[in-house]
Amino acid sequence: MSASPLSARLRTAAARLLLPTVLALSFAVQAVGALYPSVPLLVASTAVGLAADIALHRWQRNITTALGKLHATVFVRQVVRDLLLVTGLIRIEEQDYETRYLALVCGLLVFYALHFTCQALAIVVRRTRTLPVVTRNIDASALRLSPALPALLMQRAGQRLLTFGLPSTAGLLITAVTGSARWAAAGIALSAAFAVVAIGMLLLRLLPGRRPVASEQALEWFEAWLAEYQPTVGMYFSGGTSSAYQANMWLEPLARLEGRPLIVLRERFMVRQIASTDIPIVCLPKVADLMRVEQSTLKMLIHPSNSGKTSQVLRIPTIKHAFVNHGESDKLSSCNPYAKAYDEVWVAGPAARQRYALADVGIDDRDVVEIGRPQLDAIEPYAGAPAGPYTTVLYAPTWEGWDGNPGNTSIIEAGENIVRALLADAGVRLLYKPHPLTGSVDPRAATANARIQEMIRAANALRAAEHPDARPAPSAAAELAQRTAELDRLTTPSFRAGADDAERMLLQSVPEPGRAAAVAAATAAWEAAHWASFPAWEHRIIVGARPTVYACFNVADLLVSDVSSVISDYLASEKPYAVANTSGLPEQDFRATFPTVRAGAVLTPDASGMPALLESVRQPEKDTCAEARTELKLHLLGPSDPPSVVRFNEAARALCAAADEHRAGMAVRALAAIPSQRDAGATLDSEHVRG
Repeated sequence: MSASPLSARLRTAAARLLLPTVLALSFAVQAVGALYPSVPLLVASTAVGLAADIALHRWQRNITTALGKLHATVFVRQVVRDLLLVTGLIRIEEQDYETRYLALVCGLLVFYALHFTCQALAIVVRRTRTLPVVTRNIDASALRLSPALPALLMQRAGQRLLTFGLPSTAGLLITAVTGSARWAAAGIALSAAFAVVAIGMLLLRLLPGRRPVASEQALEWFEAWLAEYQPTVGMYFSGGTSSAYQANMWLEPLARLEGRPLIVLRERFMVRQIASTDIPIVCLPKVADLMRVEQSTLKMLIHPSNSGKTSQVLRIPTIKHAFVNHGESDKLSSCNPYAKAYDEVWVAGPAARQRYALADVGIDDRDVVEIGRPQLDAIEPYAGAPAGPYTTVLYAPTWEGWDGNPGNTSIIEAGENIVRALLADAGVRLLYKPHPLTGSVDPRAATANARIQEMIRAANALRAAEHPDARPAPSAAAELAQRTAELDRLTTPSFRAGADDAERMLLQSVPEPGRAAAVAAATAAWEAAHWASFPAWEHRIIVGARPTVYACFNVADLLVSDVSSVISDYLASEKPYAVANTSGLPEQDFRATFPTVRAGAVLTPDASGMPALLESVRQPEKDTCAEARTELKLHLLGPSDPPSVVRFNEAARALCAAADEHRAGMAVRALAAIPSQRDAGATLDSEHVRG
């Protein structure tokens, strides 16, 4: 029987507090051992405290941050630990200790001074390696980039102090046991030697020929690269650590556009979050540096999301901007008034155009351009009833959203009922793929998500007992491992733990020719190996980047979701779907309020309609929504001819032409202003002469 969520949380909290408690007790016991004095207590408490401190820095860095806010930094802890050791030594040997241990105290002070010097130099070296522009898929060797020093020297001041201080602590402990101060002196000298070597390594990186170019030189290089590459189309993105998926869904469509694409980011960490692509990526954190793009050949930018920093790039008059969003649904968030700040709003189909008109948020209908959803080309069409013994159901609830609306996600009120109903059907294979942000706002969503996953694991255990021999051959797992390694090699760059942005820029240079095609082939091979690596009856919990939601679409016979863009995208397949109604509205009002629901089944929070829904999927003659799905697909995604990829490219071409026209007009106005400025100057000169 599984433990209750409360007891599980209590165990988690207890485990989280174990190391801090041990650390605090070690200081108390060490003080007792020093004042009593007791050599065994002193040695044991010091060793335990040092081990706990090192463990905290390795596995619970958030605790060390909290201790720092209390001014109990690692430096303070190490000083207290060493001084308690010295106090213990003095108490153990009461006679003639002044001369003997004064030198040890002075040695410790020298070591601490060297630690501060090392930290100051590390900060200076980090600053020289922090360039105003971060790049990916660009040859940046001209910036004199080099691999970073080990993270122990550059980034982890606390671990550096603890590591370099190990010999001095060990020497003091041995002295406490043996009574010979030579051990302590040797340990302190070795710690100081480590610090001196680190200082030397850092000083070498500050030599003129060993550090990257200055900031202004880096920006001049960037402008020269823009002039050489001559980008024409691009994507602008700014967001938090969990929002990269919004940009990643537009990478392939952007790569297929005519012209020379570019990705412009604003946060340094986001360079690592963007998925595998051959498109050149630049990150310009400062507004003043971003403005240098104005003089480039870049004509238009697509925007997958709104952010506080979006307004900064909208100031550039030479670039046209199109809002493409990161998915469309019937939610109010799909009609944000911020969209009127862009030159155009690109939507999938007539439904979104009507949505903006009804929302009355200031969007001119002439600025709305229907492009379809170019990401959906790989989604396979509906092929009839499930072919095998199992009906694959994809349950992909969205997250709880920022507004607290209970109808945003079904996971809290209906998620467990939906999963329970699906698991109760012996002919269902469940794919559970929660939204990446699930639980980020409402803890109840995180709790429900955890319980659902536990239900699925328990159901798999029962099925495994029922089908002990119904597993793929070991070669299937080996094939998946091989395909995973190949795909990782192509898409996941390998960096040392201490690599910084400068080192990554050096390593992530211009991609090899043909890499994009190799990635596409490796992805297709991985997906085939993935689905073949487990039994047809096994339920799956999908929380990573692979397989993508679109890959799940292709193996699913039925989708269960919420009012979200997942429904709109899934309609590209015209397969059956259901929407959970946790809004509190009657079904008729729910369908009227959210048009994406009108071609699917509506599930109440108790999921009582699940058996009938599954029957209609297995027997298409009972599916009364097939024709409605075809009509709704046209309404949401637009026509299939011309394909969305073509319409997307035509919209980009037209916006680039508008940018060219605008630039030409700016040039004409600038030339026209020159004679008037000369006339004004001549008038002033004549008035000056008369005066």
